[in-house]
Amino acid sequence: MGGNSTTWMNTAVLVTCIRNFRRNRGPVSGILKGYVGLSTAIFTDLCTALFNDNSSSFLIMLATVPLAVCLIAVFFLRETPPAATAAEEEEETKYFNVFNVVAVVVALYLLGYDFFPNKSKAFSLTFSTILIVLLASPLAIPVYSYIKSWNLRLLKTEPDVEEQVVEPLLASEETIAENKKEEEAAEESAVAVVEIKRRPNLGEEHTISEALKTVDFWILFVSFLCGVGTGLAVMNNMGQIGLALGYADVSIFVSLTSIWGFFGRIISGSVSEYFIKKAGTPRPLWNAASQIIMAVGYILMALAVPGSLYIGSIVVGICYGVRLAITVPTASELFGLKYYGLIYNILVLNLPLGSFLFSGLLAGYLYDAQATPTPGGGNTCVGAHCYRLVFIIMSIACLVGFCLDIVLSVRTKKVYTKIYGNRKSKKSLAGSGNQ
Repeated sequence: MGGNSTTWMNTAVLVTCIRNFRRNRGPVSGILKGYVGLSTAIFTDLCTALFNDNSSSFLIMLATVPLAVCLIAVFFLRETPPAATAAEEEEETKYFNVFNVVAVVVALYLLGYDFFPNKSKAFSLTFSTILIVLLASPLAIPVYSYIKSWNLRLLKTEPDVEEQVVEPLLASEETIAENKKEEEAAEESAVAVVEIKRRPNLGEEHTISEALKTVDFWILFVSFLCGVGTGLAVMNNMGQIGLALGYADVSIFVSLTSIWGFFGRIISGSVSEYFIKKAGTPRPLWNAASQIIMAVGYILMALAVPGSLYIGSIVVGICYGVRLAITVPTASELFGLKYYGLIYNILVLNLPLGSFLFSGLLAGYLYDAQATPTPGGGNTCVGAHCYRLVFIIMSIACLVGFCLDIVLSVRTKKVYTKIYGNRKSKKSLAGSGNQ
């Protein structure tokens, strides 16, 4: 029930925000997925600070707080017209930069609390209060935006004489442009009726069946499986991996994976969006980079050199976060937004599928093959050899994913070149209009 409810909330929020802020899909994906990655640390630290690890109080908090937040969000979560001008798009980007800064501050704040020794009750209460303020602080952005638009409306109520002369001219030009667009749309619809329905190209709206019939969808699907499946295998088995390599306490590795996974999501979302706007760089290239780095991390963990588990935890966290944040907007850009909710959830099936294949079957079977029976029952394995073959096979899977992402980058180059051209032309028109 908890897993299903998470899927419902995640889909509603993610799909709506991607549609509303389609010019900043990377930052939207990075921020939303980043906060999901931090949510475990947020709830755990609040439980420790407020309830002294009381499990009953913790469960009550989990049952009530998300419910209250979702009930409030129902009144605000809706589709709105996306940014129509370059100025609006630039303003959106500035707001998302603020979101990113706040998210990074929250992550560092949580990390600092985890490493702070001997926390008193007063200290814990202070920490919780500041954390709640930080989490609520982004609400200042819509308030600021509303006040700003309200002031602009007040200024427009008393236009100058010069503006009164210019505004009819601008209105007539806009009317002509709108009429021309309507005529072109009518001509296109008339041609579409006459012509036999063709298969949509990448970058156009796809139905579910049309998306599933494309080679590109399955390239994205399998490459996503290679990245998140192997990452989940490490996270699910981190306890046994740490014990096999001689670490009595593996909590530090779990924290490293979580925190660096957040940074991978936040940074990749914004960086990939920046390079699309600047050079039309295909978003799948960042997935390819994450796959090759992850493969190197698995090789280091297989060699079991000193500190390899620290490095591996950071690498897996970053690359796993990149895969999640990049694949979300990529699917919307290749197959459209009309049926994006279902397309996204089909791709997310890779999470349980990857966990089953790489964690349940691969890691479980190979670990048991290396383990020896214990007197109390069960199998135990200690030593670098326990997971060496698992890491080698997962590094090969990442190399396969890397090759698939390179192929997808080549096949989608035209899509991102078109996105880059459209945004550049919009900026050029805005600049000439200001002159």
